[in-house]
Amino acid sequence: MANSNYVRLQKMLADCGVASRRKAEDLIRAGSVKVNGVVAEIGDKVNPYKDKVMVNGRRITGNARPKYRYIMLNKPRGYVTTMSDEKGRKCVAELVADIPERVYPVGRLDRDSEGMLLFTNDGDFANKIMHPKKDIYKVYRVTVRPAVTDEMIAEFENGMILDGRKTAPAEVRVITRQEGRVVLEILLREGRNRQIRRMCEMLGLEVARLRRTAIGQVKLGMLKKGDWRDLTEEEVKKLMADPNPSRHLQ
Repeated sequence: MANSNYVRLQKMLADCGVASRRKAEDLIRAGSVKVNGVVAEIGDKVNPYKDKVMVNGRRITGNARPKYRYIMLNKPRGYVTTMSDEKGRKCVAELVADIPERVYPVGRLDRDSEGMLLFTNDGDFANKIMHPKKDIYKVYRVTVRPAVTDEMIAEFENGMILDGRKTAPAEVRVITRQEGRVVLEILLREGRNRQIRRMCEMLGLEVARLRRTAIGQVKLGMLKKGDWRDLTEEEVKKLMADPNPSRHLQ
């Protein structure tokens, strides 16, 4: 049997749309995966075409190359970015339930945020998009209260200390100013947990609305809330391009 037929177990599970590689590793560590009747371990390799792989008692087959899907969802507020939730909250899985392939989210948006969220069943694509060294920027439209000063913008752009380390330089542009309300466009090159909300809180700003409008060169556009569409081949190529071209807000 040719060695080229063997792949890491977590890659096979990701390629078959079971979960991302990281989640697949969690399943393996939890003892939920068996290969040919034996509980699998991290580091195991399998032949997807011959080995019998079971996840929680369900056979996972690699007999045919999976059909890869690359999905853009306009996530509404009120949905958590998980495929299931033990607390019974609304999940983004409900919004992509009509997709026959088993896709999973690439990265996340918190429950109160909205906008562009990617899904795929291509583990390599997901890894490249989420890897910190990929440096893919993300653009957000953020409504804050009450007012924003030049000094606040400078702090955002120069970096602030979160969890003991400084954030990467951001780009901020004022879209509109009204009494007690400012709309900003913010470009980030990293994605720490609730980063924009936490930075705004440190500056004494309340986030009234946060919407992601672009990931790299791919924009949300006019996609309606709660709707999804397939990425075009050109959009997938733009996201996979290395290195990602720099972006400056205008």
